[in-house]
Amino acid sequence: MIAAIKPAGAKTRGLLAYLYGRGTHDEHFDPHVVAGFVMLGMPDPGRDENATLTELGRYLDEPVSLRNGEFGKPVTDHVWHCPVRAAPEDRYLSDAEWGEIAQRIVRAAGIAPAGDDLACRWIAVRHADDHIHILATTVREDGRRPKLHDSGLRVGDACREIEKDYGLRRLKKGDRTAARRPTQAEMHKADRLGWDQPSSEWLQDRIRAAIPHVSGAEEFIAYLEASSIEVQVRRGPSGDLLGYAVGRPGDLNEAGEQIYHPGSKISPDLSLPKIKARLESSRPEEHPTARRNHPSTPWHQAADALDALHTDLADDTHVQAHITALGELIEATAQTAPAHLRTELQAASKAFARAQRSQIRAEDRAAHALRRAARDIVHTATGPESSALAALVAALVWTAIVAGRWHEAKNHAHQADAARQAVQHLQTAADRALAPTLAELTARLPKEEARRVLASDVRAAVPDHAERILADPAWPALATVLADVEAHGHRPHQLLKEAAAQRELATARQPARVLITRIQHTGRNPVPNRRAEAARRRSTTAGPVSTQQTHNGQLPSATTTPTEQPHRQRR
Repeated sequence: MIAAIKPAGAKTRGLLAYLYGRGTHDEHFDPHVVAGFVMLGMPDPGRDENATLTELGRYLDEPVSLRNGEFGKPVTDHVWHCPVRAAPEDRYLSDAEWGEIAQRIVRAAGIAPAGDDLACRWIAVRHADDHIHILATTVREDGRRPKLHDSGLRVGDACREIEKDYGLRRLKKGDRTAARRPTQAEMHKADRLGWDQPSSEWLQDRIRAAIPHVSGAEEFIAYLEASSIEVQVRRGPSGDLLGYAVGRPGDLNEAGEQIYHPGSKISPDLSLPKIKARLESSRPEEHPTARRNHPSTPWHQAADALDALHTDLADDTHVQAHITALGELIEATAQTAPAHLRTELQAASKAFARAQRSQIRAEDRAAHALRRAARDIVHTATGPESSALAALVAALVWTAIVAGRWHEAKNHAHQADAARQAVQHLQTAADRALAPTLAELTARLPKEEARRVLASDVRAAVPDHAERILADPAWPALATVLADVEAHGHRPHQLLKEAAAQRELATARQPARVLITRIQHTGRNPVPNRRAEAARRRSTTAGPVSTQQTHNGQLPSATTTPTEQPHRQRR
């Protein structure tokens, strides 16, 4: 059940005309009052042909008129309007049931608290099977105004209780982090002008698309302006940027003036202070060698950065920061992905936007590496290599699953649901991204004896999931990957254990595919040389290495394998 409080201005008679009228598409049938305030003594215009809307409007407005006559400053915003709608699948509710529901909602809102004989005047009009409209005038019988602060939250809570008591569809509790829904007027305007989206949604998509491209507030404003978005900024006396509002080209009011929407009104996380905090969280590397010392693409670096979310789950502010940055990375990936993946990734980005924000404050600096990875991706001129893209999208799938589980554990129902929707789109994209790699790997299948040895490695490394892995249609491709990494000096058994530890396999739809992307990603790294690393440590802690500690005056070879043992023969 949805109750949407709407500001209705000062024309009580005008709203009554709509409620008792035929509707914009003749959808209003048999309008009549199902409930009202205690002293409602006027006849119902829907049931009495002698009753008029003008008389009913004057009766509802009496406290307003009395107050305006006694005080110099008239009340001009006294009409309160709240449509209450049941879900399409809900059962039919009688007039008596709708009347009880209306009474519970006006009590929760503060329009007519229980036992208050001096409360505001109100009526509930039903003109369709699935909804009612509550109209109230917000001046009490004693001339005071009701306390309506946070009435939307209270009404939402009341609706959740009503759903439970009347056996209706149960909706999720709101948490004030949702983006503003377009009004009916905005949706009708979009239809009239042939736009696919109302202006607020169109602007939200473009603001989110801009964030991965910029590193500061001024750059953010400039990027929006370069994207043909109308931008209005507010600055302090010193010239500092204090706020911004954006407009869609061609979205004009009746006077022909551009309509602007403040970022904070489009979505709570798009206010200037919150965007600045996110943009300024990417700090420079502490040392030029901070990143890996082997060739690595932005897509590989992004997959590496995603691992931080799995290892930083103890601090909620850090998790929230990583989830916010994860949304930016999904958006950046969607913008740079090949055309056959872009639709699903864009849908995932749009769905995950709701999962990016919660009531938990984000410690944005905790996610600087992830946010920097998103920026590197959108600023890279060349496209991703297929296996790197497949590894990144697969990592996005698992990270979105982890994000959804965290939201679920925190009782963030809307965010958990949004994460699940994003996962579905990401999984489809991951399957498509991996398809060329699977075809190439399957065409290079190792010999049967080598496959048997590799199957033994699987059983030894991941015994709980071995049979599912070996029965997966992608097992031949995984065997090729394991043979490839072994040829480069890695131990398949060790890489299998590491990959299974990074991504639990119990919930994986196709565990062999999961292992392919993880092992290809980690297997690109050089094989660790323990002897060379030990020599480096000795040289940094004990000074120069003595020639007596080396063979023929030479340091240990940097190409020595970790175990100094020959590889197993694959025939």
